[in-house]
Amino acid sequence: MVVVINGFEKKTQKTPRKEIEQALRIKAAYERKKKKKMVTLEQFKDKHYGKKGTAKRNKLEAGYRDFRVGVLLHQARLEKGMTQEELAQRTGTTKSYISKIENNTKEARISTLQRIIELGLGGQLELSIKL
Repeated sequence: MVVVINGFEKKTQKTPRKEIEQALRIKAAYERKKKKKMVTLEQFKDKHYGKKGTAKRNKLEAGYRDFRVGVLLHQARLEKGMTQEELAQRTGTTKSYISKIENNTKEARISTLQRIIELGLGGQLELSIKL
């Protein structure tokens, strides 16, 4: 969740100390007010998607697993300090393909994912099955 409750125009590279202090005060006040109404992620999913094992909840969880692959790839690429273009060149694919995987608009075959991770990022793909 992103809550925007304050803004200012930054005119230099350095953020003014008073703006940081004001943002921290506003954040603390917001958190105190909302703390009474906060729920865990599991409570939210139970309420809005049903208990584990229901069709709606299973669909949500499956979507999360797909999304997670893209997020992990994105994080690994950034840790290596690479652009999508650089990763695509190393793996013989296109920038748009890398972007689609990272944004979960395209599913990658395991062999392609392995090539991206091993050739492009110098890592190793590990899979596991939990029963």
